[in-house]
Amino acid sequence: MLRLLCRRLLLGILAVSGVAGCAPYFHQPFSAEKARLGAEVRANQELRGLPQPKERIVAAVYKFRDQTGQYKPSQNGSSFSTAITQGGTSILLRALEESRWFNPIERENLGNLLNERKIIRSSRAEYQEQTGQRQPNLPSLLFAGIILEGGIVSYDANVITGGAGLRYFGAGASGQYRQDRVTVYLRAISTSTGEILKTVYTSKTILSQQVDASLFRFVNFKRLLETETGFTYNEPTEMAVKEAIEKAVEALVYEGIQEQLWAPQNETDRNGPSMVAYQQEKWENQDIDVLGRVQHDRRGTVGIGLSAATVRYNGDFSNPQLRGGAELTIRYARSVEHKLSAAVNIGRFELAAGDFYRETFNYAELCGHYRLFPRDRVTPYLLAGGGVSSRGQSTDIRAVLGHVTTGLGVEFLPTDRLGLSVGIDNHYYFTDKLDRIKLGKYNDSYWAAKASIVFYLGRSGMPAPNRARR
Repeated sequence: MLRLLCRRLLLGILAVSGVAGCAPYFHQPFSAEKARLGAEVRANQELRGLPQPKERIVAAVYKFRDQTGQYKPSQNGSSFSTAITQGGTSILLRALEESRWFNPIERENLGNLLNERKIIRSSRAEYQEQTGQRQPNLPSLLFAGIILEGGIVSYDANVITGGAGLRYFGAGASGQYRQDRVTVYLRAISTSTGEILKTVYTSKTILSQQVDASLFRFVNFKRLLETETGFTYNEPTEMAVKEAIEKAVEALVYEGIQEQLWAPQNETDRNGPSMVAYQQEKWENQDIDVLGRVQHDRRGTVGIGLSAATVRYNGDFSNPQLRGGAELTIRYARSVEHKLSAAVNIGRFELAAGDFYRETFNYAELCGHYRLFPRDRVTPYLLAGGGVSSRGQSTDIRAVLGHVTTGLGVEFLPTDRLGLSVGIDNHYYFTDKLDRIKLGKYNDSYWAAKASIVFYLGRSGMPAPNRARR
């Protein structure tokens, strides 16, 4: 039986590992590969999908380089390899060419170009002296309408790190991940006036992950089974830089069209589908934080909800039972972005233990409700407060019992008006006579596991496009 359990556990671990990273795991390189064309990414397709220009812009790029000065992180000491590629100029020149909006001209190694032109002139002059045949002059070099400057200004390592693992009876699996980020700035400068026409910046995350699974188990006397598998995947830094630069070129073209710095071939493209998609992305980006989470004011100032609960008695009687409960809650926050809101809860629940105790209670509470991430769609929350409970069959005011409440949970918003949450609360009474008997030195209490649905009213956050149009 134990052997069968280990086998099933190992199969489950391998299945999870395969699903989590099936692409790198099932495409492991077991032989040498020949040279091939560079991999293209989605950003390149978007760059090629730009509207046709009315006239190509002659652009000069002198240097577009790594300005971070960072070296690769190393666990075994210093590393003299740079964290970022030093070929940013070459990547930018190709992106300009692929966009079809620019005619890039050579400026990074201008000295080499001028020397070569001198050699051509000297050779032609010598040939003319020897043959007497007049040689044509070299055409003039193109001058640029704009100069593109900027660089890779930031490389942030370990922006997010994490992982998880499980090991049981010698079988286990674990996974780790790390996310870095590279940021690119690009600006267009008029060569006639020196005016900075437009500046854009983009960023791209770089993902690294490691997944492994292993089994170390005696399956029989003097028979040891040991196996392990796994993979490590590091997103190429050069590809991330390439995507960020191509996105910067794309943004520069759209921003220039919008501000009439340059024009598309068809005037309808100023408000065409690609421009609308870019504006939509730009508006949505206003509500995205550095971790890529969509952030805007979601909930209204007033919330009305219903909860169903499973209650467990914790008192002087033995054999506590799980019973049901229900609750109506009304929440109020001073503004939609506040983390803290006040809540009034009114409910009814039943406590039971063995065959000797069963009783119904009504209660009212005033609580503080604290959301850790109020602008996220999913947020943990904490609550604390106090209230009073009364026995369901009693009208005696002396039967009112005071208590304090603490709890925690998670809330999820399918829409900005509807919240679904699950949580657990503890209700601790100021008396030991909740169950009508006093025994021991601890007061009575009960636990409640709740599932709630809340409808939010009042003004909530509007989508970014609507805010931008106002």
